[in-house]
Amino acid sequence: MAWEADFLGSMSNLRGPVMDKIMWFFSMLGDGGWFLILTTIVLLIMVKTRRIGVEAAASLILTFIIGNLIIKSIVGRIRPYDAYTFLQAIVSKPIDSSFPSGHTSNSFAVAVAILLNDRKLGIPAVIVAAMIAFSRLYNVVHYPTDVIAGLILGTTAAVTVHILYNKLIRNKIVEDIRTTN
Repeated sequence: MAWEADFLGSMSNLRGPVMDKIMWFFSMLGDGGWFLILTTIVLLIMVKTRRIGVEAAASLILTFIIGNLIIKSIVGRIRPYDAYTFLQAIVSKPIDSSFPSGHTSNSFAVAVAILLNDRKLGIPAVIVAAMIAFSRLYNVVHYPTDVIAGLILGTTAAVTVHILYNKLIRNKIVEDIRTTN
């Protein structure tokens, strides 16, 4: 869509050496999922945050399967820097398709899983996820609708996992009560 290319073109007005480094950093946090996987592992290892880690891991796996493996292959949207010659990516160019943003969906899956269980940890996590999402626009590797779809996918996955996890716990408690009576 032309409005998306115009929006991404306007991102060049924000560019500068310091901002480029900041946006490279946030974009790099989502590369290959290493930061999100590491965060999830830390949450899983610590007893106090193990439940958050389980939800984050399930949400991350769900968004990866739905977004990266299924939707990207079905939609096959070309990256903005390939579609519009006036747009220049300032990070290494991804080789997969553009829709939805995997960086955004995966980072919001983990951040919302944290937020749903612990506001104190969740608010900074959502801010980092938002910065990762914005970096994908700033670096011209995604269209705005890719990022919006990623945000919706990641958030929906985390909320769904949270609801199902709570339901499983309630069902287990009810079953345990029935078997002890």
